[in-house]
Amino acid sequence: MPTNPVSAALGPLARLFALVAGYAVLGLALLITAEVLLRKLFNVSLQGSAEFGGYTLATLAAFGFAYTWLDRSHTRVEILLERLPRSVRRVLDLISVLSVTGMAVFMAWRGWSAMSESAAYGSLSGTPLMTPLWQPQAVWVLGLVFFALVAAATAVHALVLFVTGSPGLAQAYGAKSLGEELKEHTAQLGERGAGQ
Repeated sequence: MPTNPVSAALGPLARLFALVAGYAVLGLALLITAEVLLRKLFNVSLQGSAEFGGYTLATLAAFGFAYTWLDRSHTRVEILLERLPRSVRRVLDLISVLSVTGMAVFMAWRGWSAMSESAAYGSLSGTPLMTPLWQPQAVWVLGLVFFALVAAATAVHALVLFVTGSPGLAQAYGAKSLGEELKEHTAQLGERGAGQ
């Protein structure tokens, strides 16, 4: 992750959440594999693997947003950006950060509203497990709130960099250059080679 105060402060927690999300995907894959094998071989179902799969995917996406944002691994259309003057790219980088922050805060707010409504009405899933919906939604909302906090912190930092005219705005929040991507991948390959 780029070296900036937001990444230094929140990056380790975002990385931990991303790691946990990765293990959750592995667990989900094992659960689905067991479900398929049990149905095929013994005509038995685990009941709930599809339901928990949906909860898991929503939750890992919510927690993954913050890591992806801090790592600058999100999708950006760079074909036009590369041809623009630096001053225009700075403005677009700031607009990008502010837009993501607005969307992150909106998602956290709407997620909180959905969870609160589910809790108030005692909503249950429409499956045999009848899971109280507020429970998986609470974990999902936690991920959305974390993303909103990370996005808000990056917005404050980006505004400071923009107002002070610092060239660090592009390095911290702009699209990664091809050189940066190659440098990262080369470093990762070197780490893997050293570990063998």
